Amino acid sequence: MNGFQKRTEAKKKQIIQATLQLLKAKGDEKNITMEEIAKQANVAKTTIFKYFGNKDNLIREVYQSFFEEMIESAKAILAKNKPFEETLIELSQNKIKYFHDMGYTIYVGMMKYITEKEDDGLSLMAKKLSIENQSILLDLFHRGKKEGKVDLKYSDEFLMLYFRTIVEGMSNPQIYEKIAPYTEEWTEMLMKGLAPDKK
Repeated sequence: MNGFQKRTEAKKKQIIQATLQLLKAKGDEKNITMEEIAKQANVAKTTIFKYFGNKDNLIREVYQSFFEEMIESAKAILAKNKPFEETLIELSQNKIKYFHDMGYTIYVGMMKYITEKEDDGLSLMAKKLSIENQSILLDLFHRGKKEGKVDLKYSDEFLMLYFRTIVEGMSNPQIYEKIAPYTEEWTEMLMKGLAPDKK
């Protein structure tokens, strides 16, 4: 990447971050204007149009950036190669942190935006996130089986369904706002359920 490309990417990131801050403050893309985004990002409005074309494209990029960041942070946690329990706790805390940082209004706005717009780009990104999550979880469960922390009798399919049920529950704003202080207890209960029978 040359100097011009680096500056372009830095400017785009600046605009995306500014838009995210405004979304957190106002909760819905309909409540923010391109003028406000330009002011928040400290750029000319024409710069935003130059890089993103229109507001819809910008909002899409903001949500895609959020999805990609979540994927990369989870991969980085897995790459540390910590023991199964520590990795599970860190992944759980990371997911809760992202939901918390995003905020209830943005989460609802993002889900509404995806379903209302039926945006192929975002649908593909949501699918990619789901596939990446499954890959990360399978790696984690296989590690847990090797360490003797996850009972070998549980199939990959069952483990994925079990964990998906829990994660989708955690994605509910009424739950994720309250669960953060209980991450270790939640992980302990999960571990007891997955652990091999000691009889």
